[in-house]
Amino acid sequence: MEEKLKYVSIRFETTNKTYTFSTNDESIKEGDAVVVETQRGIEYATVVTEPFEKPNVSMEIKPIIRKATKEDLRQFQRNKADAAEARKICQEESDRLDLKMNVISAEYTLDRAKITFIYLADDRVDFRELLKVLASIFHCRIDLRQIGTRDKAKMVSGVGVCGRELCCAKFIGDFDRISINMAKNQLLALNIQKLSGQCGNLMCCLRFEDDAYKELRKDLPKLNSQVEYEGERFRVTSMNVITKNCKLENPDHAIYISLEDLVKKGKYNRKTVKNESEEESVAG
Repeated sequence: MEEKLKYVSIRFETTNKTYTFSTNDESIKEGDAVVVETQRGIEYATVVTEPFEKPNVSMEIKPIIRKATKEDLRQFQRNKADAAEARKICQEESDRLDLKMNVISAEYTLDRAKITFIYLADDRVDFRELLKVLASIFHCRIDLRQIGTRDKAKMVSGVGVCGRELCCAKFIGDFDRISINMAKNQLLALNIQKLSGQCGNLMCCLRFEDDAYKELRKDLPKLNSQVEYEGERFRVTSMNVITKNCKLENPDHAIYISLEDLVKKGKYNRKTVKNESEEESVAG
């Protein structure tokens, strides 16, 4: 009955994103493997939360079909092994047809009713002939899905310039828009090569660190702006919101002061600073 339903978040092996499903099986707990039905078909997943009350969402929440059995696990492992071979076959057939596509991965649904091939390509690919060939080989539904370079980096993973696993592979569920203004907010040199991740696009960390840097820069002057400090006119030539200091220069000399002193003793148009910050936010 409705009042006995509980809800859990599940995660599939190939994604960091979680999905909410319902269940009336009181034995299901965090860490359990379950079988669910999604738009792609019957799939194997892992419960990543303890049961909770119904979330405040209007969309339909599908039920978990059952706890996964040992046979489900064996089938899932067989599917993974077979999918690796299927990826090679798909790549060979696409090369034979002279299709400019790089097949990244293949994945069977648990019941093997469908296999999804994920590929990278610079342009749209006419794969109608390839679909016919693959259907004759695998005897199931074929889904060919094109992805971008950010999606590929998320799937393949790797180590970023920080020395840690790529954020997209570790925890990011959905990609957000990233702009060069986010690098400006962090006072970084606008060197696109150094600001780009392994996917060749701007690094994801620029996005989720952006709000923190905006807060740290609140009420501070922009670089190269004019300020008056202790009776002298200076230009702000460098600023570090992490170490909380800045460098002020004029034709006679340069001084290093804390950002706290700059805010307390410096004279500059704080209203202009606020407006400029808002403009950067909109542009980004």
